[in-house]
Parts: sequence; structure tokens; C-alpha cells
Amino acid sequence: MRTIMHIDVNSAFLSWQAVYNLQKGDTLDLREIPSVVGGSQADRRGIVLAKSIPAKKFGITTGEVLWQARQKCPGLVMVPPDYNLYMKCSNMLYETLKEYSPGLQRFSIDELFLDYTGMEPHFGDAVSAAHMIKERVKKELGFTVNIGIGANKLTAKVAGDFKKPDMVHTLFPDEIERKMWPLPVGDLFMVGRQTRKKLLEMNITTIGDLARADRRFLRDRLKSFGNLIWCYANGIDESPVHPGYYLQMKGIGNSTTIKFDVTERQIAHKVLLSLTESVSLRLRAARACCRVVSVGIRTGELNFYSHQRKLMAHTNITMDIFETVRELFNECWGGEKIRHLGVRVTDLCSDEFMQASIFDEQYKYKKQALDNAMDIIRGRYGNNSVMRAIFADGEFAPMSGGSGVEDYPVMSSIL
Repeated sequence: MRTIMHIDVNSAFLSWQAVYNLQKGDTLDLREIPSVVGGSQADRRGIVLAKSIPAKKFGITTGEVLWQARQKCPGLVMVPPDYNLYMKCSNMLYETLKEYSPGLQRFSIDELFLDYTGMEPHFGDAVSAAHMIKERVKKELGFTVNIGIGANKLTAKVAGDFKKPDMVHTLFPDEIERKMWPLPVGDLFMVGRQTRKKLLEMNITTIGDLARADRRFLRDRLKSFGNLIWCYANGIDESPVHPGYYLQMKGIGNSTTIKFDVTERQIAHKVLLSLTESVSLRLRAARACCRVVSVGIRTGELNFYSHQRKLMAHTNITMDIFETVRELFNECWGGEKIRHLGVRVTDLCSDEFMQASIFDEQYKYKKQALDNAMDIIRGRYGNNSVMRAIFADGEFAPMSGGSGVEDYPVMSSIL
């Protein structure tokens, strides 16, 4: 039987921000007061991204707008997000966990799967090792994690969500009926609001009801998805822990809401270059190349449209991707006021072997070397340590957009 751990950072963004602030000399721990990490209302990104446990007691929820959160708690402390800091903290956790197993896979920026199968001779039984890992993370990195242990990735993740924070839970095959089946069916991984609504209409209210339901009936009503969630309800999941990155990614993207409505093409190009910089860096960090590039535009009236193109060959060179991004924008933009822009790349492959083309320009390898050098400098000294001259005026950050967590489903990585 396999032994899989799911490691989940408790209130990740807020915990990481709190630890950083304390290291910088602050005496107030954000985790101990009603506080949230959220976008700026002035920048039109006014939603709660993470909340403290005291804030949760006021009924504040992730995703609600900041002004509503402040109404619930007038003394609420609001902190803007620092995605670069969160990526560094995530990488520190990743490097720490690598010492316990070669089978380590990111699920999102604050969650990882660790294949502990066969590691008992080195670190003891799984529960003891999980407690050791949890305490080490708390002592050395300053934040807490929940660790779930199961026979596969699904049960490990469910176990990790039982009770928080700073806990270790197990969900082995002989514990599924007792620990998982009584839970509401909406708590099952992959069961969203719409699926939950359909299951309730079938009088399926708990995970146990779903597990005991007729498999053919579910397949008739929900197609292949019905079979999938039936397997999950019964604790069946054969997916391996993939140490690799690009193979499980559907794509990499970034977007940003602009502080003011953009009406000039040159300004839009500048924002798009900033987004392309961050997307390309993440693409190279994932040791991947892309072949499809797309641009998304949300207007001042909140209408959205996008445009995409397939390249002649896979690439991860920033300026090659941006050239296509700029062309796509020029082709599809109708002159409306722009509120939000996004860049996304898909059709990924490994960068281990790159297909050459007779149309490749002579400076391709110089561009690759330049990108790699900039990545190293930025990784060591920060994203603003080296930038293109167009960003020297400080109007826009040289790399913009969020962490892109939504791009990465189960069996993925953001490195």
C-alpha cells in the first residue's frame, strides 16, 4: 500500500505575510488579530484573498469584497498581497520537504503531495514523520501546516482538511467509512456547487450516500464525471505523485486589473509586456515551452473577449512570446476602454528538446541566454533588480499579475 502525505499551509498568504512582517521588526502578529490579505480597492482588486482565524469569527470569507469585510469588522487590518514573497515562501517549503522524499509534487502555491512510500526506514512511521515535518516547518520557517496521510492523493488531501490549524490527520482505507462518509457531499474533492446541487436533487447528501449509490445511475445522470466522483467517494485514486512539472500543466497565465481605464495602444502594450515577462519566467521555471499564445481583454463595461494563435514552433523566449501577444492585441482590440488584460500560454512541452525551424532568427540563442541571465538575477535580488528600459519610469511594474494559482489543477506545479 502506498503512503501519501498532503502538506497544506494554514492561511498561507496571511501566515507568510505575518512571518515576514515579524522578521522585519513588527510587533503585531497578523495571525492573532482580525486581519486579511486583499487587493487594493483603489486598484480595483478589492477582494479578500486570505483571512486570519480571528477574522473568520466575524463571518469574513475568502473572495468577498473588502468593503463588506470591513462592515463586518470595522477594526479589520487589511494588508496588500506580495506575490513575490509568497512564491519565495512556497519555494522554501518545497526545498525543506525535498529532504524527506524524492516524490514531491506541488498541488498549488501552498499545497504539496509527498510520496512517503518506502521512506519509513529513514524517518520512522508516517505519522511520526508528519509530526516531525510539521514541527520543523514551524520552527525553521515560522508558519504552520496541516498534514494529511492516506493511501493515495485523494484521501491524503481529505485528511488534511479535517481540522485546522497545525494538525496531522490520517485517512487510511479502514478509516474511510468512519471518517469520510459522514461528511457533506459538497466536501468531496471535485464536487462543486453545481454538482452538489444535482446530487442533492438525487437525495445524495453525504459522501457515504454517494459511495453507496448505483454507479450506473450516476454515470447515466452525470456521464463520466459521475463515475469519477463515485470512485473518489470510495477513496479510489490511482494518480501518481509526479515530481515533474510541465506534463500536468494545462497552461500558464497571468492577468491584471489596471488602476485606470487604458485607451492608448502603447500603454496596453506596456501592460502586456509586463504580464508576458511573468508568464515567460514561470514557463522557463517549469522547464517548459509553449506553442499557443492567447490575449484576454476586459473592457470598462466588463465585456470580455480573447484571441489566440498557434506558433510555428514551441518557445519560452520572452520577446518571441510578446511579439505574438502584441500582434494578437492589435488584431482584436476594438478601441474600447480597457479595464483588465491577460496573457496565457498553452500546448506545453518540455524544454529538454526544442524543435528547430528554418525560420528561427539568428539571435534566438542570444535571447535565450539573456532570459536565463535575467531569471537568475531576479531570483536572487527580486523582480525589480533588472528591467527593460520601458519600465524605468515606474508607471507599471516590470513584472505584473498574480501568482497564477488558478492555472494549476491537481498534479501540477508552479515552480
